[in-house]
Amino acid sequence: MTIETTAPPLVIHTDGACLGNPGPGGYAAVWEADDGPRELSGGRRLTTNNRMELLAAIVALEALEAPTKVVLVTDSRYVHDAIEKRWLAGWQKRGWVNAEKKPVKNQDLWRRLIPLLARHSVSFRWVRGHTGHVDNERCDVLAKQAANSRNLPADDGYPG
Repeated sequence: MTIETTAPPLVIHTDGACLGNPGPGGYAAVWEADDGPRELSGGRRLTTNNRMELLAAIVALEALEAPTKVVLVTDSRYVHDAIEKRWLAGWQKRGWVNAEKKPVKNQDLWRRLIPLLARHSVSFRWVRGHTGHVDNERCDVLAKQAANSRNLPADDGYPG
């Protein structure tokens, strides 16, 4: 989607964490909104790191009330490359099989992300994790706190 605006894009930082892989997981997103800083986080009882990285991006984009131009910053090559290297488009074209002709993992979450990418104008930027990037480090803390929470809900899309 092309969003006509002269305003700079909204920069959203996301991260996912998993205590074991699979294991309890958490996700987080942080950004500076017009009315101040925003932080979102949550977790799942049994999941994978890739699912939490992807869910962080989804939850952040779902939280935006209007179509928005976004730069989504992630330390996940999985999420970044699926979009920027057009893996997602290829998976869809091939009927949700990857280049090795195996079913794409996390289809439920990719299918949840697709309409959000159509609603918002999103570009993805990768940053190396755990290198002192303030917003990435904040997301990491929030995601780990969420993963350590009690009474986490099930990850309905995870087959474990």
